Amino acid sequence: MEVLRNITPLLNEYLTIFPAVGIVGPRQVGKTTLAKSLAKNQAIHYLDLETAADRQKLTDPALYLEQHLDKLVIFDEIQQMPELFAELRGLIDQDRRAGRFLLLGSASPELVRRSADSLAGRIGYIELTPLLLGEIEENDLMKLWSRGGFPLAFLTPSDRSSMIWRKNFIRTYIEKDLAMLGLSAESRTIERFWRMLASSHANLWNAENIARSMGLTAPTVNRYLDFMEGAFLVRRLMPYSVNIQKRLVKSPKIYLRDSGILHAFKESDAMESLLGDPQVGASWEGFVIEQIINALPEGLQPYFYRTHQGTECDLVLEKNGRIKAAIEIKLSSAPTIEKGFRVALEDLNPEKAFVIGRVKESYPFQEKGWVVSLETFLQQFLPQIT
Repeated sequence: MEVLRNITPLLNEYLTIFPAVGIVGPRQVGKTTLAKSLAKNQAIHYLDLETAADRQKLTDPALYLEQHLDKLVIFDEIQQMPELFAELRGLIDQDRRAGRFLLLGSASPELVRRSADSLAGRIGYIELTPLLLGEIEENDLMKLWSRGGFPLAFLTPSDRSSMIWRKNFIRTYIEKDLAMLGLSAESRTIERFWRMLASSHANLWNAENIARSMGLTAPTVNRYLDFMEGAFLVRRLMPYSVNIQKRLVKSPKIYLRDSGILHAFKESDAMESLLGDPQVGASWEGFVIEQIINALPEGLQPYFYRTHQGTECDLVLEKNGRIKAAIEIKLSSAPTIEKGFRVALEDLNPEKAFVIGRVKESYPFQEKGWVVSLETFLQQFLPQIT
């Protein structure tokens, strides 16, 4: 089954603007499939830099690429040849035509830094995420939440085969991929840290507690977190604190970005076991936040809001210093409006307020406040928040 990715129009637009375009995201997210799909409309030349044969072809990049000036040249797993960035800069400076090179990378922070240094002004970046709600069939929301959005995990025939794929994905990342991307730590340490992140999902980040549990220093675990965030495996949601005259939480909240990977760590292999998990609400919160953030109109910035007195709002959308929306996330099909959220609305004074639950129809809970489903919020309300 071929899935039409939401970023395809943006990718085509970037290829008419920039000499080089970079698609970044975790492994197995569909970067290669998306890149090769461009062959339907234009000539491409594909190089897989994980293979020694293709790396050997680029011993003299200028000489080799001279044969393919009329094609879009795709470099897959570009982080395998970081020295190529400087070569591409020279080639682009000789011919700045748009759409010459497409670079695919598994989201190494080092990759982004090197390319930013070498290709500044010559490259446009696009992030490819796991599958989003708008990219799948209707009525598959719960399946997407349970299995996550990595295409092979989502599309596989059974929950069991999906869980097997996700556990293998985690194992490969721990034993091979994260080290190849630049994370210098023993595989046992990486696995334990990732599991602790899963246990901390939707909670405030406390580096000192994590470090103490692992027998490491706080700077070390902060470095690990930076890396996992840079590899698009973890999201760090920052607190909103502008012009609020209260004692506010200052630590970020931590989420595993793909719900299926979170559920693999928790051994929740089907909807029944997932709904029986005491932390199921935190999983749903992270899933909804990830779907919303990846659909935000340009300029909107996401935060959360929490005071030391317990007043809380799961998601705050801000633009140019104005709070456009405050959002509470509930798994319930009959969500109640908690006192803490109402107090948060008084503190924040947003232009609009939403409670996102598993409801079948939308209804108001106050002036400018609505209870809605995730699908309705994404399709009808979010595009109007500008």
